[in-house]
Amino acid sequence: MSKTTDKDNLDTGINEPKSNKKEAAKKPKAEKPDKVEKQKAEKKKSEKDKIAKDKSKNENKAQEKANKKSENKAKKKGEDQPKKKAEDQLKKKAEDQPKKKAEDQLKKKAEAQPKKKTEAQPKKKAEKKPAKKSEKNSAEKKAEGSKKSGEKWNIKQLGGYLFAKMMRGGASELRANAEEVNKLNVFPVPDGDTGDNMSMTIESGVASLDNIDTDDLAEVLKVASRGMLLGARGNSGVILSQFFAGMAKGLENVETADAKRLAHALEIGVQQAYTSVMTPTEGTILTVAREAVEYAVSRVNSKSTVQSLFSDLVKEMNASLERTPEILPVLGEAGVVDSGGAGLLYIIDGLNRVLNGEDIEDEETEILPKPKVPSASEGSFGPDSHMDFGYCTELLVQLMNRKIKDNPFDLDALKLYLVKYGDSIVAFQTESIVKIHVHTLRPDKIMRYMLKFGDFISVKVENMSLQHTELNNEEGKAEEKKEENLPKKKYGIVAVSNGEGISNLFRELGADGIVNGGQTNNPSTNDFLDAFSRINAENIFVFPNNGNIIMAASQAAEIYENAKVYVVPTKSIGAGYVALASMSFDSAEPDQLMAEAEDAIGRITSAYVSPAVRDADINGVHVTEGDTMGIIAKEIVISGPDKMTSTYGLIDILLADTGKFMITIFYGKDATTEERDKLADYMMATYPSIEAYYVDGGQEIYPFLFVAE
Repeated sequence: MSKTTDKDNLDTGINEPKSNKKEAAKKPKAEKPDKVEKQKAEKKKSEKDKIAKDKSKNENKAQEKANKKSENKAKKKGEDQPKKKAEDQLKKKAEDQPKKKAEDQLKKKAEAQPKKKTEAQPKKKAEKKPAKKSEKNSAEKKAEGSKKSGEKWNIKQLGGYLFAKMMRGGASELRANAEEVNKLNVFPVPDGDTGDNMSMTIESGVASLDNIDTDDLAEVLKVASRGMLLGARGNSGVILSQFFAGMAKGLENVETADAKRLAHALEIGVQQAYTSVMTPTEGTILTVAREAVEYAVSRVNSKSTVQSLFSDLVKEMNASLERTPEILPVLGEAGVVDSGGAGLLYIIDGLNRVLNGEDIEDEETEILPKPKVPSASEGSFGPDSHMDFGYCTELLVQLMNRKIKDNPFDLDALKLYLVKYGDSIVAFQTESIVKIHVHTLRPDKIMRYMLKFGDFISVKVENMSLQHTELNNEEGKAEEKKEENLPKKKYGIVAVSNGEGISNLFRELGADGIVNGGQTNNPSTNDFLDAFSRINAENIFVFPNNGNIIMAASQAAEIYENAKVYVVPTKSIGAGYVALASMSFDSAEPDQLMAEAEDAIGRITSAYVSPAVRDADINGVHVTEGDTMGIIAKEIVISGPDKMTSTYGLIDILLADTGKFMITIFYGKDATTEERDKLADYMMATYPSIEAYYVDGGQEIYPFLFVAE
């Protein structure tokens, strides 16, 4: 109740009894009843009117107070309304249009509104910055540059430090998703290793960047691409390495690059990737790279930034990858996208995320295999032992401009120095990379000498006096040491093998070196270079024995300079075995030997038995996970739950051609003695006229390999 109302009530309560007393004194006589009643009614009515009037006043004041509060609330709401409206409009436009266009429209709209509304516009959201770390290397500091808190990344020129960081991000992104890429295997056989191959390839490039400290983009890309070339594994890895090698070629002598320059380098990268494949297949990693680059390049203009270029790359790469099943029917039938294209997308997406300020954390999982350390049995090398053979020393050295500026490197001078301290010497230079192999008692001398010119990419020093070493560690043999002192022989042979029995078979056929590899274990370009360096020959013939290894062998052949290298296109162990057995190394010339090998390959048919790792329907054959499949070349011809039933069915299909007169069967590691005996009995009973030869190959994954001639 208000103050006024309280006073009015107080007056009414005091004065009225006083008035009654006066009236009673003046009129002692009782008034007529009707008159008294009339006065009482008038008085009661007056009191009611007074109370109603006071109540009305209170209600009016309460309403005024409520109206005022409502007006204040509406006023505040009115001030906030432009902000909410602007935010809603910005959000809607940003979803439908590129970010830049949405920002321009917002700015234009803000200028057209009253000043008060403009101030209510939402502030531009700061781009996400990499999380701070307690310690940062110089490359990361330079990459961030003078970027202020809340400032949007708007990079017009890409330098070496930032690109090196981007490469690490790309490697990390693929590493985290390598298993997903592995699963995108068309055939349900346990050989899906595309993700691992591509990951190990880019990891090799990233590892090489640990040895340089420069913001020169051309130098960084050159070193990274070179590392990828040496570490390339599998067809997808080789194509990836060639893509980056082409980019490096397109950015030669370019310290920093804008979007236009980078676009040109990407085009050269695609061209070189296509050139590296003898018969390019569309719907693969090649298509994904080409279509994405074509789209991104077509959108480059004077306003383009490095971010806009990579954003367009990632956008179209996603779209192109989704189209691969439409281009390549076998992908559509298997219900997957191309695995190589998926691997490339993860890498480019990682580059793009780092470019835009994200900090991609590395996972603990290691992709690069750890070097195998020879085991020393008790007594093989103790306190009284003598270093009869010294150390097998292999160095991969990156020549550094800052070191050779005033002290030029000379390969001939290096060879003379190596002669002073060792033998079995192989030393060659490819661009700014030097490869050294030497048997020496003083590996420290060799390393100290090379540190004057560069930094180490890799170092391997092994005691050749140890009795137990790797199967391929040929340097530990005294016979090889003597052979290196002899003149070069005309021919040398390198074969890829997976299984002790198969390796021994190739040695019996004349192989000088064995490279361990096969399904799920593709050797790198550098593995082949190491094998070549151990052979003292003018001409070297290589038998990859797997379709996914041929490109790495061919890449090594192009790089190696101490001999002429010929890659025999063997896609299976059986093809390698027959081709090598048919070559007459005593009298023929290299071209004639290649012709003999290719002729032999054309006469044979390879097949194998494999477990199924997932359900599939391919070429009209239904496959259930856990089945045993029979495969001829790359075609699944039979599948069933019983291993031997599928094996017999495969043999029947393989020998349906009456022209076949001989078959060689390689027993795998997983073939039991009982299964081997059953297979031999089946061949004797069903195909008595076929010459059958059995080899205990010891290969992984496949219990039986066949080669029919």
